[in-house]
Amino acid sequence: MMMFTDDSNQTRLAKDPAVVRFGKYYYMYYSNCRISCGSQGEEKAVWGIGIARSTDLENWEKLQDMDIEGELEANGICAPGALIFEGKLHLFYQTYGSFEKDAICHAWSEDGVHFTRNETNPIVRAYGDWNNGRAIDADVIIFQNKLFLYFATRDPEGKIQMQGVSCCPLDGEFRRESWKQCCEDSILQPELDWEQECIEAAAAMVRYGKVYLFYAGAYNNCPQQIGVAVSSDGIHFERMSDRPFLENGGPGSWNECESGHPYVFVDDDDRVYLFYQGNNDKGKSWYLSKVEIGFKNEIPYII
Repeated sequence: MMMFTDDSNQTRLAKDPAVVRFGKYYYMYYSNCRISCGSQGEEKAVWGIGIARSTDLENWEKLQDMDIEGELEANGICAPGALIFEGKLHLFYQTYGSFEKDAICHAWSEDGVHFTRNETNPIVRAYGDWNNGRAIDADVIIFQNKLFLYFATRDPEGKIQMQGVSCCPLDGEFRRESWKQCCEDSILQPELDWEQECIEAAAAMVRYGKVYLFYAGAYNNCPQQIGVAVSSDGIHFERMSDRPFLENGGPGSWNECESGHPYVFVDDDDRVYLFYQGNNDKGKSWYLSKVEIGFKNEIPYII
């Protein structure tokens, strides 16, 4: 069973996985917490993005942390999503620490490690009187010949986390002016008891001409668990069950406190893997793992 964490920064912490195959390697991008010095020399914790590499999806080697650049990213970055497009690796990630002003940024790489920022960052915010402007937890897919970027936002009071979506033409170069929000209300918000006050971390994949959206229900350690919804247009979603697709573990298990923040990776052989985070100490540490997913009669199940 894959178990990965990052113990390089005085913590055991790896959250919010995103996995792609790029060249001969698998790359995993994830949120971590690094210790840095403040303006007065004091130590402070800053959220960042770690980069790990694998040849088999089981054993991962941390390569380095992604650099934090400029005033926009100064308070931290996290929650990456990844996409291979036109021979380059594109990373979508959020700023951290500004709450309702946090937004989605974009960078691209030719080697999976060194990134060039989009000069129009941030590229996506949330708009409309149904939300507070925040946009986090980006995931991007190609569907119906355009880019769909799913993001989490909150209601105007900042209490309820929910999902929105923006779209961009394939030739839009991921620039801010190319993204248009294509919903006038939340496309998925908490309704079921186990979802509590939060739906976040959309993890999308295309199959059978539809978008399958795996998502995290409930805030961290409440416990957060993973559900799945489906859509024929990428905007209007219907839950596939009123139960979690992947529950938190039982007492004493490594993921007793949650199975959360999913990411779907489809390998070159068409096998599908659901990566997710978990812990058993209320967030003092975080680990990443995965399960393989199959489909029967167009319904996903855990193999």
